[in-house]
Amino acid sequence: MARAFIFPGQGSQAVGMGRALAESFPQAKAVFNEVDEALGQSLSMLMFEGPVEELTLTANAQPALMAASMAVLRVLQAERGLDLARDVAAVAGHSLGEYTALAAAGTFTISDTARLLRIRGEAMQSAVAPGAGAMAALIGADAEIALSIASEAAEGDVCEVANDNGAGQVVLSGAKAAVERAVAIAQARGIKRAVMLNVSAPFHCSLMIPAAEAMQDALTRVAMKAPAVPVYSNVLASPVLEPAAIRQALVAQVTGTVRWRESVEAMASAGIDQFYEIGTGKVLTGLVKRIAAGSSAAPVGTPDDVAAFPTLS
Repeated sequence: MARAFIFPGQGSQAVGMGRALAESFPQAKAVFNEVDEALGQSLSMLMFEGPVEELTLTANAQPALMAASMAVLRVLQAERGLDLARDVAAVAGHSLGEYTALAAAGTFTISDTARLLRIRGEAMQSAVAPGAGAMAALIGADAEIALSIASEAAEGDVCEVANDNGAGQVVLSGAKAAVERAVAIAQARGIKRAVMLNVSAPFHCSLMIPAAEAMQDALTRVAMKAPAVPVYSNVLASPVLEPAAIRQALVAQVTGTVRWRESVEAMASAGIDQFYEIGTGKVLTGLVKRIAAGSSAAPVGTPDDVAAFPTLS
């Protein structure tokens, strides 16, 4: 048996995230303090107490989700004897979660990851004028069908596949009018469900080129180490091991498709049959169970989850 740690993306944030861990374990509190200091902001207070509208802002949600995941990881290391290089075959994360996976694998420090995600969130938010872009979820469509719908809907505008989440769930992103056309086309084709998403910007499409340029600059100025375990890249759906390749993949990820289905399939093909979602929520746990039949998946985000996690030392 082989296990992978997977890390959630935006949308899994919730007021109260991480609070029980911080109250129960000094290792978790230390992570939140480190992130607060790196950002010059009491992000942990926002995570614990809200308001939800402020926590949901992209520039806050991204480092907050990373902090919650890294707090769980540090507690597992202290309480359950986790040694990532010894006990985990691979790591991966959904969108911003890829940065968390890299922090877990030692490529970035927690402080640098927090600062990178703050830059990323702000750059993605400001890349497109408010209201000019949109995203939509197609439920009951595979990537090939979604790509066909996006191409038909574009009509000269940007309309692209942002996330191939698997289990018949694909997300489109682009210019608002084009994405609205895509929803209408999907409904006319009999797709089970096609709905506009309540998001603040059109992530993971070519409208995000200014944000990709900002991340190119930010990533050239941060120290990077080779990861302790293979990190499955969102845009490659395969492991990246060298800092230069990791940097290139992270820049491409801003405008590219999150190939989550293929990433999980690749990990399963490599012999991984246990997936643990480290941090807040259980969105990825549900997707993995539907993508990799026969594999187990479980969230690890609370003190009870930590207590249930197998002792490894």
